[in-house]
Amino acid sequence: MQESIDTTTSEGKLIFHMFGALAEFERNLIRERTQAGLLSARARGRLGGRPPALDKKKQKLIVKLYHDKDHTIAEILEMFHISKPTLYKIVRENPPEKENS
Repeated sequence: MQESIDTTTSEGKLIFHMFGALAEFERNLIRERTQAGLLSARARGRLGGRPPALDKKKQKLIVKLYHDKDHTIAEILEMFHISKPTLYKIVRENPPEKENS
């Protein structure tokens, strides 16, 4: 069974606005609980987010291959099964290591 609210009457407008206020209240509660949960998790050392697909050793190798210019970009992408934006992000976030001469 479905009942409609007649929003042309004063009573209908009141009910409509009450439902809207309740929905907004519930949304704010959800937001507050989510923020509290995230803060609590951070306090326990949890950062959240997706873990990196490649460990630091592989990232360093990618940066070395990129800067050595012995391989094309396409070859590096194929070797590590990564996308071009991922490659550039790794290169940007990991400066090349200086060689000791």
